[in-house]
Amino acid sequence: MINLIVGHKGSGKTKLLIDMVNKACEEENGSVVCIEGGRNLTYNIKYAARLVDICEYPIAPGVDAFFAFVCAIYSQNFDITHMFVDSLQKAARTDDLSEFARLLDNLEAFSEKYGVRFTIMLSCEREEAEKYLGKYLD
Repeated sequence: MINLIVGHKGSGKTKLLIDMVNKACEEENGSVVCIEGGRNLTYNIKYAARLVDICEYPIAPGVDAFFAFVCAIYSQNFDITHMFVDSLQKAARTDDLSEFARLLDNLEAFSEKYGVRFTIMLSCEREEAEKYLGKYLD
């Protein structure tokens, strides 16, 4: 399952993400991972969640490298039930919405195969996201 949350910068997406990660830590039986671009969430996310600063790793820009990174995280812990991504643009190091559509298709197939849920924050206007990512929006 893919839960995509879109909105312009400053619309409260990160606060929502923090609440969702902390709630998942309390309610889920498996491991919770939160991928961020920078160390902004260190003091807001409960210690039970694995907080990963993707900027600390030499990953090439683009959705393929980001998808490989997600697969690598999962390969180290098969108990992951939920992965959160704060700011997909920062994590994947691209703003290309058409590429995000391909990424989300790959993540959806991954989710179905391994039972991992994804909650992803994307900074853009909803109308802009609907062109490419409409099937992932509520």
